Amino acid sequence: MLFHRPPRHARQAGLTLIELLIAITVLAVVAVLGWRGLDSIVRSRISLSAEMERTRGVQLAFAQLERDCANIISPEMFPNRPPLVAEQQRLVLIRKVFTENQPVRLQIVAYRVRNGVLSRRESRPTRDLGELETAWLINDDSLVKEEVALEAGVSAMAVRVWASNAVTWRAVDINAPQMATGTAAPAASAATPAGNASTFKGLEVSLQLEGTTSPLTKVFLLGAV
Repeated sequence: MLFHRPPRHARQAGLTLIELLIAITVLAVVAVLGWRGLDSIVRSRISLSAEMERTRGVQLAFAQLERDCANIISPEMFPNRPPLVAEQQRLVLIRKVFTENQPVRLQIVAYRVRNGVLSRRESRPTRDLGELETAWLINDDSLVKEEVALEAGVSAMAVRVWASNAVTWRAVDINAPQMATGTAAPAASAATPAGNASTFKGLEVSLQLEGTTSPLTKVFLLGAV
């Protein structure tokens, strides 16, 4: 029986060592490029999720402030103090509290930015004006509830007001608190309402978040529409 030797080219079929090394190199390059692309997508998603979470936190804070502003009292309900005192980094207002089967009560609410945190503090709702006066002075912790942090990473809060006869927003000077029943007054007499001034109708609050170039701004109407 005769055996036929296979052709020379049939015995050499397959990849050489150089071709195998080239293929491995190409696969490695493709894998690195794919990993970088995936890593970039993951990082972008994490950053976007964090930004959305911060924006959601600020929106919730604005929603709470909107409810407070909608229920702000009229000046005659508590003549000893102005319904609104606004200055940079701090905002204090007196609002009405409505509870089922309860008479209308008054409450002091304070917003402020300190150490990069926007917080809200409120007094216990009351119909006793003497108790409300004590709560305004923030001297009795039993009358003032614990401060609640609303959002971290807030570097600044700017406030502007709109009077009923105004044609533009008026910036608030940090050294001259603005009152809803009066014009600017020195810091030492901030609690004394002025008598001959327009009532504020609108409030603009801007929050500057750390790491951002533009502040988040919202306008609030003072009092129920």
